[in-house]
Order: sequence, then structure tokens, then C-alpha cells
Amino acid sequence: MRTMLGLFSLLITMPLLAADRPNLIVILSDDMGYSDIGCYGSEIQTPNLDALAAGGVRWTQFYNTARCCPTRACLLTGLYPHQAGVGHMMEDRNLPGYTGNLNQHCRTIAEVLHPAGYRNYAVGKWHVTPGKSEAALQQRHNWPLNRGFDRFYGTIHGAGSYWDPSALVRDMQPITSANDPEYQPDVYYYTDAIGDHARRFLREHATDHGNEPFFLYVAFTAAHWPMHAHAADIQRYAGRYDAGYDAVRRARWEKQQQLGVIDPKWPISPTVGKWSSVVDLEFETRCMEVYAAMIDRMDQAIGQMVAELESLGQLENTVIMFMQDNGGCAEAVGRDKQQTPDVAVKFEPMSKDAPQYDSQPSQTRDGRAVRKGYGVLPGPDDTYIAYGRAWANVSNVPFREYKHWVHEGGISTPLIVHWPAGIAENTRNSLFHEPCHLIDIMATCVDLARANYPREVNGQAITPLPGVSLRPAFTAKSVERPQPIFWEHEGNRAVRSGQWKLVAKGPVGEWQLYDMATDRAEMHDLAQQHPERVKELSEQWMAWARQANVLPWPWKR
Repeated sequence: MRTMLGLFSLLITMPLLAADRPNLIVILSDDMGYSDIGCYGSEIQTPNLDALAAGGVRWTQFYNTARCCPTRACLLTGLYPHQAGVGHMMEDRNLPGYTGNLNQHCRTIAEVLHPAGYRNYAVGKWHVTPGKSEAALQQRHNWPLNRGFDRFYGTIHGAGSYWDPSALVRDMQPITSANDPEYQPDVYYYTDAIGDHARRFLREHATDHGNEPFFLYVAFTAAHWPMHAHAADIQRYAGRYDAGYDAVRRARWEKQQQLGVIDPKWPISPTVGKWSSVVDLEFETRCMEVYAAMIDRMDQAIGQMVAELESLGQLENTVIMFMQDNGGCAEAVGRDKQQTPDVAVKFEPMSKDAPQYDSQPSQTRDGRAVRKGYGVLPGPDDTYIAYGRAWANVSNVPFREYKHWVHEGGISTPLIVHWPAGIAENTRNSLFHEPCHLIDIMATCVDLARANYPREVNGQAITPLPGVSLRPAFTAKSVERPQPIFWEHEGNRAVRSGQWKLVAKGPVGEWQLYDMATDRAEMHDLAQQHPERVKELSEQWMAWARQANVLPWPWKR
């Protein structure tokens, strides 16, 4: 009897095998708007994401944090970004919510899943710890392998050339695209490299750890500036945007209504930019052609990952989640004025071991000056251009504002979840309309993995999770969120409670109130009609801000 009890005790404490729990893949894209993929209204060719949506569930009201670093901190830890220490960017403001580094009161998804028997892999953009200088790259306590991941290939910093990335790292070793002994494609392109390494980690896991489940975090930099893409991909979109901003916005809006990802009774925000006033049509259309090509290439990489899972026999029991880090980006990088250097300017070629640190390099590795300025056609490695505010307005159809702001254009993202073994047959190719947020991804992973989220680690208290598991949505049930959802970035503030959203621009901006059921484009401010609701929601926001380390910056209170 003692022997049987002892055996039973051993069995219930052993990690469950991979077959008992799903593999988990979280895919994050960069600086893309709500309407930028086909199954959310776009003309851009994303057949692989569209196929995942057709076999899974699409969220129509899923939210991020409006900016790259905070979103990554939020996604990885399941906390609001300020709770994890990354309320803004990578600078340290000597305040708990704004240290520019993941703190020790949070755990990453990888750190939580590891004790549950998962192997953890990360590829792509990290950007939750400084990495923009040689000195910053010596601070490695928050690098992926020190935060629960078993393998990593990607960039510590947040932006750089796609042809020669800044702050490139393999596991714990800084490398360059030129000196990496393990990966030398005929043409290096960062989106391809991210996809190739994701597939490599999948194959190696199957060979070396096939009895264990895995978590794979894939953080593409597409379609963040600079607009860099393969010439063949750009050519696929030649002439596609010649009709201009308003025509593309209108086509997307109509397609979104047909798809059901927006409500036809919502208004559409105004078009930004007059096509008839564009000075250089070749330049303006080229910017969007390159942007589309970048998204297209990312979708190709996602399709190759899905094919790899199929070949390994792992697709059926793998949960794939796709989302974006913020809305379309209106930043005018490289567009403000003519900045093209004299063609006679030559730099000394960089050695293959010389690292790139700056997000905006002044030269290519072979010594050519990097060209910026209105009229410089983006795409090649010696250009550095963003696609601009007017095209970001297209990306965010039908919403207003952009990355940085917490109006819907800054925080609305697609969420696609695909899991053949776990999503009910009658729920596939369906839409889920309840408001959800990145804080829910960790809670979902913990639920699916049957892991334990710790209260403390090594005597250090761990902040409780504010999110809820999305698993009920896989069978079309409510996620039953007990609390509103909150935002703060650069003083831009919001709270979403049921159909109501309270939002303000900047630290001194007045509160605006919108009914999301009838006006998700936020065109009709109802604050004057409902002062009691403004008071209630603003008080809830202030209570959250005090509790979540949002105050005092930038209010100095």
C-alpha cells in the first residue's frame, strides 16, 4: 500500500508530458495598424495569417499599450507595463514604474512555464532592457536567457537596419549579421532571419526535447521603420497605392464591414492628408509599397513556421497567437526634409566584427552613406525612411490617432488564436467581441500550461496578475473580466469599462467619453452629457494609477 501511495505521489508531482498540454507560440509584429492584414480589411497579401484566422478565433476588441517597450513588458509578464518597470522607454527615471528595465517583482511567461516542464525559445526584438550602446550591452541580467528562455536569437535594442541589425545577439553572445558563423544566407534580411531561427528552434526542440512542450516567442520588427524590403516583394505592390489615401481607406472600411471586424454603424475617422497635394507621388506610393512588402514577407515567414509545425506533427496541439505592439506609426523619421548626404561622402567600410548600436546608422557596412529625406525612395540598405502619418491613418482604419496615443488607433490590435486541438469546431473562423488586453496573454498561457504563477521567488514578492485567461473564448464563452482595462503612456490616459471608454491626450488633456458600442471611432465626445460617468471612471483610473506605479511621472505629483 505504501508503495502504491508513493508511486501515486510521484506521478502527480511529475511534469505533464507534451501531449497533455499544448505548445504555445506568441507572435508579435511591430508598428502595424488594425486594418493592415487581410482578415482585418487589408489589401496586403497575408494568406497565412488569414488561414490561421479561418481555422481559429479573431478578436475585434483586443488591445495593446500604444508603444513598443511597454507592450513587450506587458506581454512577457502579464502585468501592466508600469508594474513591470517599463512604463515608458529604456531610460531610467528613478521611479518604480519607469526604470527602463524589467524589475524583480515580475516573472516572464518563460520563467513561469519553465517549472511546469516547458522549454522556452525567443527570436526577434527583445527591447525590455537597454541595448543601444556597448555599455548597455554589458548589462545582461534582463536578457532572455536570464529571464527563463533556453535559446535566443535577435536584437536587444528596438530598431535598426533590416539588412544589418543593431545589437544582434545569439543566446548571450553579441554578434553581427556579418560575423555570425551559424547563419550566413546569400542575402541577410532580419525578417527572414527571425523566421529561419524560429523554425530552427522548432526542429531542434523536436530532436532534442520531443517529450517536452515548448513556448516560442516570435517578435518581428516588421513593419517598424525603416522601410526596408526585398525588391521582388516591393514589386508585387507596384501601382497598388496610386489611387491615394482616401481610396485605400474606403476600400478597407468596406471590407472590414463585410468581414464583421467592425460594426457598420460606427463612423470612420477623417482622412489625414490630401492626395491632390502630394508633392512627390512616386515617393509617397513607394513608401506604402515597401510597407506592404514588409508585412507580406512577415506573413511568408509565419507560413513557413506553420509548415514546419505540420512537418513535425505538432500543429494540432500548438496554440498560435498573433498580435501587434501598437497602432500604425505617424513618426516622420527620415521624411522631414532633404537629408541625403553628398554622394561623394564615403565612410570607411566596417569590419565584419564591428557592431551596429544606433537605431539609425549613418552608413552601411561597406561604407555607403545612409540616405534620408523626402524623395529618397525607401527599400534598399542605404535608405532610412518611415512611411508617414497619412499612411498610418490608412493602417488604423477606422480609428483615430496613432502609436503613442491611447485613442483606438494607438491601442487596437488584431488578435488571432489558432489551436486545432482546443478550439471547438463550431467556433472556428469566428469573431470574439469582448474587450481583452495583452495582460491576458500570460494568464492564458498559465491556464493552458497548467502552470503555477508564483506569489514570491527567492523571498521577493511577485506582483499578482491583473489579466484573465482567454480560454473560454475558444468555445465562445465570456471571459468574465472583473475589472476595467487601463492605459497610460506619456500622459495619455484611458480606461475601458464595458461599452464605455474614458480617454485623454497628454497630462493636462481633458477627459473625453465615448460609447464604444456606437462610436468606436471616437468621433462623438459624450463627457458633457454624462459627467457622473466621467467622475466614476476617472476616479477608477486614478486609483489604478496609484496602485500600478503610474504616478508620479509625467505629472510630478
